[in-house]
Amino acid sequence: MQPRFDAAFAIVLDRASRVLLCHRTDRDAWNLPGGGRMPGESPRQTLVREVHEETGLRVALARRIGCYRVPSQAVVVQTWQCTVVGGTLRCSDEADRIDWFFHTALPATTLPRHAERVADALAGDPRFLRRTQ
Repeated sequence: MQPRFDAAFAIVLDRASRVLLCHRTDRDAWNLPGGGRMPGESPRQTLVREVHEETGLRVALARRIGCYRVPSQAVVVQTWQCTVVGGTLRCSDEADRIDWFFHTALPATTLPRHAERVADALAGDPRFLRRTQ
């Protein structure tokens, strides 16, 4: 059974194992590409659409990382590790900067819950995680 979800976010890694982050246009914060589900979308559809909208990249979903409850926002988020399969990196209405970062050198303004998801993805635990953030 698929867990309930309101949003999906991607851990996109390059060949050097750097993670792709987007700098938000609405505040000084870096986050993973992704966002809210549209009616009728699956987590996979949401993730592919949101990553493309925010970054211009086409991704393939490689591994489900976890399901994260965020009570402060009343949302449930699924996070997947992805690989780039096409597209061209570009900024968008939601991201004024996009860059690759080593997990040990994430920007200071990275959203803490997103940094936790990056750590979960890179920890090597094959289990599907369930966390409250």
